[in-house]
Amino acid sequence: MPHIQHSIKDVGKGSIAEEMGIVPGDILLQINGNDITDIFDYQYLVQDEYIEVLVRKRDGEEWLLEIEKEYDEDLGIEFENGLMDDYRSCHNKCIFCFIDQMPKGMRKTLYFKDDDSRLSFLQGNYVTLTNMYDDDIDRIIRYHLSPINISFQTTNPELRCMMLQNRFAGKALAQVQKLYEAGIAMNGQIVLCKGINDGAELERTIADLTEYLPHLESVSVVPVGLSKYREGLYPLEPFTKEDAVAVLQCIHKWQDKLYPKHGLHFVHASDEWYILAGWELPGEERYDGYLQLENGVGMLRLLLEEFEDAMAGIAEMDARHVRPEELSLVTGELAYPYIKQMAEKLMLRFPRLTIHVYAIKNHYFGERITVSGLLTGQDMIMQLKGQALGERVLLPQNVLRSGEDYFLDDITVTEMEKALQVKVDIVKSSGHDLVQAIIG
Repeated sequence: MPHIQHSIKDVGKGSIAEEMGIVPGDILLQINGNDITDIFDYQYLVQDEYIEVLVRKRDGEEWLLEIEKEYDEDLGIEFENGLMDDYRSCHNKCIFCFIDQMPKGMRKTLYFKDDDSRLSFLQGNYVTLTNMYDDDIDRIIRYHLSPINISFQTTNPELRCMMLQNRFAGKALAQVQKLYEAGIAMNGQIVLCKGINDGAELERTIADLTEYLPHLESVSVVPVGLSKYREGLYPLEPFTKEDAVAVLQCIHKWQDKLYPKHGLHFVHASDEWYILAGWELPGEERYDGYLQLENGVGMLRLLLEEFEDAMAGIAEMDARHVRPEELSLVTGELAYPYIKQMAEKLMLRFPRLTIHVYAIKNHYFGERITVSGLLTGQDMIMQLKGQALGERVLLPQNVLRSGEDYFLDDITVTEMEKALQVKVDIVKSSGHDLVQAIIG
């Protein structure tokens, strides 16, 4: 029976693999006589003080390497495919799926729907559990992989089947009990759809999920994102200010109930709810260490705290040491009031600075989309042309595709610079980095 083969892309300098004569282009076949399905098998099998590694060289010769090392020492191998396996696509047809709401003509990778539990551990993705088999759950438990991020939406089995358009979606929730009993750490997400899983259904879902404390460490509640491309899709309505107030009242009620008993606020509202409701953002202590940042929970509060910390760190700095400069900050409509507030504080502290702040309307996906992470190059160029921009424009890092220099619509940073005739700087999404990028 042929081995599962994994092509080696790179070998670290001074690594165990290099010392053993492994080179790029070699093929990893087995570890300790075991075939390797993916990166988790690999990471589990190399965790030992003595291992036997079977590789095939470019000339077809097979080497069985006996390796003695520290228990958790890595071999220093990088593979052609970081997952070491094909990605699993999503078989659900969720009524709230944002990918279904994207326009045609974008690059193919943006239309891929993943529901791969392994990406939950590698990249923090949220999974519905509907693509997982008993063997997948057993392997998570055996390797004690955690945390796993689960997209719940609701604990009502029938309603979950409807929302995910998958008749097995309700049964998949039973896997949460197995993970809980095995002590696997979990985080949860609820994408809230008006008139569907809010109100009494949200109350039920939160109540049910509290039964998985403390292993289920947090649950975020985020409003469904609605683009302008919804023709033929399930009719969903945007939330109103009154709706947002009701959601926050529900969440805060549960936080106040759970915190004295568990030391966790557990269920968290994303930043959009506070802005829509007109409420002040909660204090930092309410976010339990920012467990749900990637879902936009506490992102603005953390940005403000980091900014104030950075400002305190330069309290003694002579304002004359900051050179005179005119520059611009660009953001989405959601964060605009907070970025504007920070810019005004910087100008007050350093009078030689002139900082313009521009909120970009999302014409590409529709004006209901207000986060900076979904801004496109064409919207930014169109709305910034003719504006006072100064010497440079600062953009938050999340407007770019991960590890790339182009925006969602494939316009590059260089193309934006040419169109605007100004330097464009990309700034990491933290208050410290913002201050550093401005004052140097």
